[in-house]
Formats: sequence, structure tokens, C-alpha cells
Amino acid sequence: MNLKNYDSIYFLGIGGIGMSALARWFKHSGLKVAGYDRTATPLTHELMEEGMEIHFEDRIEMIPGYLTKEKTLVIFTPAIPKDHKEHEYLKSGGFTIVKRSEVLGMLTKNYKTIAVAGTHGKTTTSSLIAHILKTAGKDMVAFLGGITANYESNLVMHGKVSPSTIMVAEADEFDRSFLRLFPQTAVVTSADADHLDIYGDHLQMLSAYKDFMNQINKGGHLIIHESIASLADEIKDIKKKSYGTNRGQFFASNIQAQHGFFEFDLKGPGLTIEKIQLGVPGFHNMENAIAATMVALQLGIDEKTIREALASFTGVKRRFEFMIRTEKLVYIDDYAHHPAEIEAFLKSLKSMYPGKKITVVFQPHLFTRTRDFAEGFSKSLSLADEVLLMDIYPARELPIPGVTSDMLFQQITSPVKIRCAKNEVLDQLDAMNIEVLATVGAGDIDTLVKPIKELLKSKVR
Repeated sequence: MNLKNYDSIYFLGIGGIGMSALARWFKHSGLKVAGYDRTATPLTHELMEEGMEIHFEDRIEMIPGYLTKEKTLVIFTPAIPKDHKEHEYLKSGGFTIVKRSEVLGMLTKNYKTIAVAGTHGKTTTSSLIAHILKTAGKDMVAFLGGITANYESNLVMHGKVSPSTIMVAEADEFDRSFLRLFPQTAVVTSADADHLDIYGDHLQMLSAYKDFMNQINKGGHLIIHESIASLADEIKDIKKKSYGTNRGQFFASNIQAQHGFFEFDLKGPGLTIEKIQLGVPGFHNMENAIAATMVALQLGIDEKTIREALASFTGVKRRFEFMIRTEKLVYIDDYAHHPAEIEAFLKSLKSMYPGKKITVVFQPHLFTRTRDFAEGFSKSLSLADEVLLMDIYPARELPIPGVTSDMLFQQITSPVKIRCAKNEVLDQLDAMNIEVLATVGAGDIDTLVKPIKELLKSKVR
């Protein structure tokens, strides 16, 4: 399949972060872009303002009339249900229909690609790499899994597109999507168990990570977190480097923390970069910054530019994003949806605000993930002083008998814990004395962010 054969692209699930980055790329490339999504969001509104035709009802008559099976490529997300009317219509009509991962693989195969994999940290690390490249003035394109605060987009570009262009892509392990990528450089940030509905068990998932690392171009580079460095022991014909906070070949030393924002020295074989300042908080982001710095150094970017980029990086939407930040009240929104992510987030939050009461509103994401990691979710959420636990957001899944948020609620040991529906959250918060609040989750909890922010502002006036 040659992407140059198409003059229009139709997306089934255009509002997804990864899908919308591709949509923006094709629109930028001069193609007609249209699509369907289940619900309207601020992101779909932005896409429509950029000239894309989008509708929100699964109706065949809503498909644009200019689409043809010869000149239109249909891209779909696995979140589209099997009985989707438009999908079935386009399939029976002979349209070429492919997954997002296939298109990303085709786009990146002709360029120098940096692929970032890992259960956690993919989006921030790839966004950091993109920001460093753009700061350095490199010809680059980055397809990101989040909206960068610096550029207000999930597609970051600089310079012209040519054979020497550097492409940055998130290598998603869901549905083994990352096996479509054959990067020159790969970063692997973590490999905690996840997506067991796809893999069956953790060992099968780790095997897929090894397969991904085996796809790095001969003579290419692997930058891998020290905690999982042994996964690459049998990978041949590439250059391997490990990193961590205080271990690995490259590590942080002389760490100075001020309200969770770090300054540190980066050390490794033949390398010392002193007093790196990071523009985003959190222990985990210090590690993400080390990985991004190693990629930049490998590309020949100078230390001054790297230092400037790390200090000016303002983060990714819904990744430790401050919504309110005053002496009396702090409100942060975060995308964490795995026990290890929640633990890292809450530990950072507690270190930033010692002595303050931490209140968390959490929405579990997927029935299978809730079932598989119930104990871990309860343990990590128990780090908070108060927990408001919402119902499970199903996304692409049908309910599983017996799997509800109650599985987590029973084992949470926080002094205050409340089970509530989405439409009850605002009333619950209104009745509480909030010091530090976090909304956490990967479902539609983000639609509560604006009303919660307005509520809290009215309470502190």
C-alpha cells in the first residue's frame, strides 16, 4: 500500500489523541480529512476549526460523499466496536481499511525514527525529545500521545520534511502496535504488566517488548531504563545504554528538589552535565528527562541547547497538569491509569506538599485492567488522605460480571473514602475542605476538570 495513492483520509475514531495527530499530519500534507467519533470534545472542535469534517453519530448517510474506494484510505482505532455501522459499510464497499499503527509504521519507515515505548512515560519522554529537537532547530515531526503545553498540539513539526527528517513516535504496546515500527533509536521507559486482555500474562508482554527491541535498525541505539535493562541482554547488533534516577550507566546525582521541581547533575561514562533544571515536577519526570537527554546527545545536540530545552519544557496536558496553584489551594489533573503510575504520581505529590491533605478523585479505566490490578490500584490510591472513587470507564469493553469499582473500594485504606457516580463528584467536593486535589484517570474524567476548577475558584474567593 502506497500512501501517495490517496487524496482523502477518513478516520473512525478521529478524536483519539494518536488518531488526531495523524489527522493533522495528513491535513498538513494537503489531503482531505474527515471522520467520526463517539463524542464531541475540545480536541475534535480544534480539528474542525482546522478544516476537518467530523460528525458524532454512527450513521452511513453522514459519511462524506466525496470518499471513494480508490482514493480514500480509512483508518480506524481498536476502540471502534465490531458492530459499527459505518465500519461495516466501508468494509463491504471495498474501501482500504487499516489500523492507526499500520499507517504510523508506513509513515516512519522512510525516515530516521525515534520510537518511545513503555507502560509509563511514553508521552512525556517523546514530548521532551520533540521539544529538544525543535529547540535545536532540527527538521523533525513528532506524533505524540498527548497535547504538549509548549505547542498546544499532539503534532509537533519543525523545518521541512525530507529524507533527513527525524520522526518521533510513541511505540504503543496495546494490541502489539509497536511491532509496526522499525526505529533507528528506541527508548524503553518501563515494562510493568498491562493490557493482559491482549497478552494473557506479563511474560507474553515482555516477549513482545523483546520483539520490538529486535526491530531496531542494525547499528541503531537502545536507551532502556535500568530496572528492565536485562530484557535487552540478548538483543544483538545495536548500541545499548541504561539509565535511572540513581542507577544505570547514566544517572542523576546531586539532586536538589524545590517543591517537587528538580535540579540535578547527569552523570555517565565520560559525561557530566551539571545543574540541569527541569520545567516539570515529579520524580518520574526526572527519569524521562534523562532518557530524552541521552537521545539528544546521541543525535549530536549540544549540552547548552539540551539544558535550555529541559528548563523551558512546560509539560503535557493531563500529565501532572496544574489547574490551580496557590498557597491555599492546589488542583492537579493527571492521566495516570495504572497502579505504578498512580503510586509515582502520589508519592511526588506528597513530597511536594508535606503536611497537606491530599484528595484524589479517581476513575478506573477498563474492566479488564481493574480486574487484573485491583490490589495494586487499592494500595496506590491508599497513599491519599481522601479518595473519591468513580465508576469504571468502559472505553472499548463490555461489562464483566462482578468487576466494579467496589473491588478497589473495599481494600482502600485511606482515612476517608467515598464511592460516587460521575454526576455526584461536584457535590461531594463542594462539601469537603480541599487543600491539594488531584483528578486522576484515562477515561472521561477530563470533562470534570473545568467544572471542578470553577467550583474550587468559587470556594476560595
